[in-house]
This record gives sequence, C-alpha cells and structure tokens, in this order.
Amino acid sequence: MTLDAHPALPEFDYIRPATLDEACQWLARYPDEARPFLGGTDVFVRMRDGFIKPKYLIDVKRLTGTDEISFDPQKGLTIGAGVNMNRVIAAPVVQEHYPLLAEACRSVAGYQLRNRATIVGNICNASPAGDSIGACLVLGGVLDVYGVDGRPDGRPVGRPVGRPVGLRQEPLATFFKGPGKTALKTGDIVTALHLPVLPAGSVGTYLKLGRNKLSDLSIVGATVWGYPSAQARSGYFFRIALASVAPTPLRAASAEAYLAEHAPDAQVFAEAARLAAADCTPIDDVRGSARYRKAMARNLTRKGLDKIWEGLL
Repeated sequence: MTLDAHPALPEFDYIRPATLDEACQWLARYPDEARPFLGGTDVFVRMRDGFIKPKYLIDVKRLTGTDEISFDPQKGLTIGAGVNMNRVIAAPVVQEHYPLLAEACRSVAGYQLRNRATIVGNICNASPAGDSIGACLVLGGVLDVYGVDGRPDGRPVGRPVGRPVGLRQEPLATFFKGPGKTALKTGDIVTALHLPVLPAGSVGTYLKLGRNKLSDLSIVGATVWGYPSAQARSGYFFRIALASVAPTPLRAASAEAYLAEHAPDAQVFAEAARLAAADCTPIDDVRGSARYRKAMARNLTRKGLDKIWEGLL
C-alpha cells in the first residue's frame, strides 16, 4: 500500500458569479457537480482527502451584502456569509453585545485559518463538532437563504429550473438534519446570519475539550448561556448547546426545562448537567469513546453553569 503524504486537490473550475441570481443558477443547474465556496477551510480539505470531487466551485463570498457586518439596536446583529471569523472577533459591536460569539470563534483553529474561515461556512458544513455553531444556536440564530424554485432532479416546479425566487429565513433550531446535512435545497445560498438583540444581563461561555489547546476539533464542546427573566419560575432562563455528542449540534432541552423550573444552586446545576449528558448520543471514534464523551458533556455543562452563574449574580 502506498501512502501519499502530500495529496493534491483534484481539478476544478473556479466560478465567480456577478450576482446571487447567477450563483443560484449555477448551483441549480449542476446539483451534483457544483458547490458554493466561502473561506474554503472545509471544502478544500474534503477535496484534498477525496471525500468530495466538485467540478465547479462557486465563489459567493463577494456577492451583494455577504461581506458586511452590522448591528441594529432594535433588530440585532447581521453577519454576512463572507465575513471571516477574525473580523467577527474584532468587531466592537460583537465584543460589546455578543461576547459569547467572539469567544466561540476564537476557539476555532489558529489566527491564519480564521482569516479565511466564516461562521456561515461553519454552519453550512453542518459538522456536529462545529465550534461556532453552539453560540449561534443558543442565541437564536436565523439564516437568510437566497434560493431558486426547482426540484433537486432539475425538473421545474411552475417556473424554469434555476429561476431565483428571493430570500427566505431558516432558523438554526431546525436547520441541521444530520452530519453534513441541512435544510438547504438545491440552488440555495446562505447570504447572512442574524442574531436578535439579547436580554439585558445575559452571560455565556464556550468550553471546548480537545486533544491539544490549539487547532484541534472538539472531542466535546459545551455552550452555556443564561439571563434573568421574570417569566421563568427559577428567575432565570438557561440555554445549553453541545458539540460532538450527537449526529447534529445538540440543544439540551431537558436540562434547559429543568433549570427554568428550579432555583439555581449546586445541586440543581449537577442535575441539569446529568440531564444534558442523558440527551447525548455520541459515537466511538479515534478522538474519544462514547462513554467518555457523555462524561465530559456532563462535566463541561456543570463547569459552564458554575462559570456563568458567577457572572449572573
């Protein structure tokens, strides 16, 4: 057996469309051969390793609105699909209003890679280990999706296939369908991520367990966020998202419901962490066993709750 220590990318055509309409039409016309291209930090690795062999890479990172980041005090934060993670981390509005998002982005690989990697690309890759996804989930993220009217097999549905039909929104809560699978349809392009205005006094953290402290995929990741609320019997709402413990990024719904009903203390946090681990369905792989991941999901959730509770007091 010969091992190629320096695998090369397969040949492909680089397409730089001038408009969203043109980009959608390319993706709709060649559903099995074309892929959208943002930072390339995921797609190039998968191409190099032979998992995918697209004939066309459609560059969508410079299309209208995809390279902008903005904040509206009434509507919240909008991050264009082409905005790289270092820009998100450095943005004053993110540091002031969404520090949890900056913390999650900062955990992704190294500085050089974050100059290319994008949050939207991380989301659309739909890896259960995506580091920035948990923060977007607990903060109520919604995607702007520019799509076309057509079936995956290319047959038109009332209009010529590939004809753009404009924007729709996809909540992240229902976006992930499996490893690498999402609610996106053939020809769809995500143009932006929206995060709503956050409740006053909210506090969050992202805790990541990897084999080393830099550039590793998470063995387990835990995003924990909470805020005071008179609508909760406990006086607080908590949201918990876990990475690398299920086929999709996981919201720990049982733990969140329990925390809303019980006044926070050490015993309540311990039980919530147990419930979060019980919601997990991890697998064994080279980075850790399922049993280990469940234990670490419990430990990281408990640690995250303790950490943000200090900030909420």
